[in-house]
Amino acid sequence: MTTPEAVDRSQSLSPIYALADKYVQESCALDPIRATAIGVPGYDDRLTDHSPEGVEARAELDQETAVALAALEREDGRDDLAAAYLVDRLESALAFVDAEEHLRSIRNLGSPVQSVRQVFDLMPRVTDGDWEIIARRMRAVPAALDGIRASLRVGIERDLTAARRQALEVAEQTFTWAGERGTPAFFEQLASQATGIDGVTSELLLELDEAALSASMAYASMGTFLRDEYAPVATEQDAVGRDRYAFWARSFLGAELDLDETYAWGWSELELIEARMAEIAEQIRPGAGIDATIEWLETESDFVIEGEDNLRRWLQDLMDQTIDAMNGTHFDIPGPVQRVEAMIAPHGGAAAMYYSGPSEDFTRPGRTWYPTLGKTRFPLWGEKSIAYHEGVPGHHLQIGQVRYLKDQLSRFQRGSTISGHAEGWALYAERLMLELGYLDEPAYELGMWRAQAMRAVRVIVDIGMHLELPIPAGQPFHPGETWTPALGQEFVDARARFPRDFMASEIVRYLGLPGQAICYKVGERVWLEGRAAAELRHADSFDLKRFHSYALDLGPLGLDRLHTELAKF
Repeated sequence: MTTPEAVDRSQSLSPIYALADKYVQESCALDPIRATAIGVPGYDDRLTDHSPEGVEARAELDQETAVALAALEREDGRDDLAAAYLVDRLESALAFVDAEEHLRSIRNLGSPVQSVRQVFDLMPRVTDGDWEIIARRMRAVPAALDGIRASLRVGIERDLTAARRQALEVAEQTFTWAGERGTPAFFEQLASQATGIDGVTSELLLELDEAALSASMAYASMGTFLRDEYAPVATEQDAVGRDRYAFWARSFLGAELDLDETYAWGWSELELIEARMAEIAEQIRPGAGIDATIEWLETESDFVIEGEDNLRRWLQDLMDQTIDAMNGTHFDIPGPVQRVEAMIAPHGGAAAMYYSGPSEDFTRPGRTWYPTLGKTRFPLWGEKSIAYHEGVPGHHLQIGQVRYLKDQLSRFQRGSTISGHAEGWALYAERLMLELGYLDEPAYELGMWRAQAMRAVRVIVDIGMHLELPIPAGQPFHPGETWTPALGQEFVDARARFPRDFMASEIVRYLGLPGQAICYKVGERVWLEGRAAAELRHADSFDLKRFHSYALDLGPLGLDRLHTELAKF
């Protein structure tokens, strides 16, 4: 339903911006999880319907909006950017429905099974009213999972299934959240936090306990379905093939990609990065080499913090200090964007650190989420650049800045991201912090280059495994052999140089989200090329701060359009 505030606002907007506003409001009514994520009020007690009927309802809205948008004239450059981005995202969403990808949407990261649980991380927990809403949403969990299960069963009937590996991995996640894998049940632990809150009555506590138990049982049932019913009939094939991979990559990148050129470029990037890693390792431990130096940093150096709470405080202090140092010098950071919270991620999810953006009104800040994987000892040499990636000047600065620009960007632009643009910027931000002197300590610089190496490895193994390409004959690693998940795991363990348990989760992620893992390096490539071209055009008059301001204020864009717009600076 369109609110009076939305009607009043639409009167001051161009027709395209007004349509974008209308679409956001109507899409949030059909996708309450998205509403919570971007901070649109009124839907926080509901969950998204992922049944075939729910997916079709959202597709109908997308189609209607696309038709309406095509009939509107673009008044200026801002209109053109807003319309082009909305068209791209609508077409991508409709293409996924046409391809029936929603009928096999099971993977260890980014599928509806995770979003139903993760949305509770974004909900306020301060007042009794907050907890009443949480109780109602927890009551909705069983029906939401039933809807997901209904779509998956249609997929089984049509011989459209996710890989067995993904089904079993997600089953373990659901059992963990249900409290069946040695950690507290997520929903029951959440409900316990209401105790002692002013206004929370014994009746509400009982309601929360009952709703939490119902949600936990629903996740346990989902795990049993995935393990016992879905996995036995799921495909053994992990690779999605060239055509399906190109389709997914186009959606994540907003760009047409030469996959063979990108695969070869990934190898050349890794070679350059490893050469620099060897130079830095020599500074830290002369004669030891990269692997022995990393082992020393992991096990013996003083770059370490003990305990989850201490890690969270270190991350928070780092982000606060970085914002203070960068604001007014390298970036002009709006007041609301200067607040970001470091969080420890709930158990059971994928292993990678991630970010959640602020609400539209910034009452909920942007947050970085660190999965500890049950560990209590945290070597810091590799964490600093990752914190910059997730916080400032990475995701938080980029996404928070976009949310802030109400007078410049459409509501859809402000509440949406595209992976190639966002992850490309965040990886560029890591390299930028080295350039600006924030990673001068050799151990921290090595950590940054290790992160770069892992992203280059992603390009190689993601394209290689899904397209089942040969490993180049000149490589020392299994030359001439065809990529398999087993070879992918062996390669990432050796060349990404992250802990094995982390990389085991990563391989499953790459296999379940074809085309997403390459977004980091491919996106960074566009940002770096765009900046280099601008420096060449402007020569001595080039202003890096002004370039960044111009680029971020464009809002989210597919990489093809980003390349075009950066060329205008």
